Amino acid sequence: MPATDTYLLLRAFCDEFARCGMRVACTSPGSRNTPLILSLVREPRIRSFSQLDERCAGFFALGAAKASGRAVAVTCTSGTAAANLAPAVIEAYHARVPLIVLTADRPPELRELGAGQTIDQIKLYGDAVKWFFEVGVHEATPARLRWIRTLACRAYWTACSGPAGPVHLNFPLREPLVLNEALPEDTTGRAGGAPFVRSAARSEARRPSARADQATAARPVVVAGTPFEDPAAGARLATWAAECGVPLLADPLSGARRGDAAIAYYDLLLRDREFTARHLPSHVIRAGELPTSKPLRTWLAGLGDVEQIALDPDARWQDPDAVVAMRLRGGLDVLPAVAGEAGWLESWRAADAAAAAAICEHLDDDLSEPLVAARLGTWLPADATLFVASSMPIRDVESFWAPAADPPRVLSNRGANGIDGTVSSAFGAAAVSPGPVVLLVGDVALAHDIGGLLAARRLNLHLTILLLNNDGGGIFHFLPIAEAVDAFEEHVATPHGLDFARAAALYGCEYARPAGVEELRLALEHSLQQRAGTTIIEILTNREQNLTLHRRIAAAVSRPAAAAAPGA
Repeated sequence: MPATDTYLLLRAFCDEFARCGMRVACTSPGSRNTPLILSLVREPRIRSFSQLDERCAGFFALGAAKASGRAVAVTCTSGTAAANLAPAVIEAYHARVPLIVLTADRPPELRELGAGQTIDQIKLYGDAVKWFFEVGVHEATPARLRWIRTLACRAYWTACSGPAGPVHLNFPLREPLVLNEALPEDTTGRAGGAPFVRSAARSEARRPSARADQATAARPVVVAGTPFEDPAAGARLATWAAECGVPLLADPLSGARRGDAAIAYYDLLLRDREFTARHLPSHVIRAGELPTSKPLRTWLAGLGDVEQIALDPDARWQDPDAVVAMRLRGGLDVLPAVAGEAGWLESWRAADAAAAAAICEHLDDDLSEPLVAARLGTWLPADATLFVASSMPIRDVESFWAPAADPPRVLSNRGANGIDGTVSSAFGAAAVSPGPVVLLVGDVALAHDIGGLLAARRLNLHLTILLLNNDGGGIFHFLPIAEAVDAFEEHVATPHGLDFARAAALYGCEYARPAGVEELRLALEHSLQQRAGTTIIEILTNREQNLTLHRRIAAAVSRPAAAAAPGA
């Protein structure tokens, strides 16, 4: 088949992506995917970002899709290049992120014959995609052009519809791969720039009403995790909880840690048995994904006969402990009528205020990982995005992030909870976010995706990286494996001794290492004001001291928390 047919079909394919709403794609270099690269790059409504490494490309596209809410395409050449996209595909599936993977492949006649760079790419990602399709090789007849437009629309709407997730299209492409002539006009698209196939968007969630006159006073609690609706859902949920007098245990990723009902320090409060005994709820409403907090998950799992109601418009099961009694398929518009009894919310707020005071007493002027997490909630402007790495950073943000009237957006790769690709995902978020983006990351996660720093110079993206460097995996000190002194340090904590100042120089990033809290604030402020380039701000911490500080704070919070009681 001549290259003209391939490029005609792919031009129509990319045109439909743009008509559906795609604005960002990510490419990685190769020969077999040349037609895919050139077709994406030459579509003026789609901005294509280049990455050298397929793993970085996959996570960059993931971050851009997560931050923008739109489907993002990523393309790669054939062979193991496609396998390197697997971690990002898996994360997209579990986190409900609309990612469209376009893998180039050898045509059927070159498979299983020893041809170079050829592996079995059919359903390469297994059940981790919503839909797989082998595109095939066709002539660019009017009928086939209409067909590929339909295919592009189906891929886009499938990735975006509930639950959102990844789609994999495999393209077996024959040589010649480069076009040496102008393409003729294609008139098969719909008039007026409309997609060939439209999709009816889910109706906006209605603002929930308290309906207090219809509700029996009780002791309800709302738990909010990563949002399942539009970004404004968190604010609406916070308003509803305040109107109903319901304690709101909101992960910062939910966008709902705001307002008068938000209980910020539930991770610490729920560790105290006396507090939980005094604050047994009548029922629990769970909105979105489950938060990261292990004490919260343990508390939910141990509530016994307390009815737990899960809200999810996509009918995804979020119940690892088999304790949910009712599942409501819908958004905030299907919230049940509730009203907290007198003193119920106030007792939670009193305990939360006491916890805040106890935490403040133990976060002095010494730089520490909890202090950084706590201060970011007040230092970052409302238009900022904080991208948080898994492991300890996301747990510290959940534990120490205070409520705010208009908090910055918080994103994280919590679908599969891995640390891989964190830097690339943050750059992807920076590529589509209107405000500044800050990455809070540990040293192991940065080392794991250090190649992602190439985006700083090659793509000239503005990102501030706050690097918590404790020379190893600090989270493992909190686990029983830390007692295995014969193997723990070398094989689990894995100290590395990396000089990240040299890494910053290698990848063209600015670098700072503040010695105190005020220096950190000024370095962050300086980076945010620049609005260009990438800065690594390294905060040196100690793993053993970090463990001690966390334990000291937990003990301090438990004393005043136990004293708070409903109606007191």
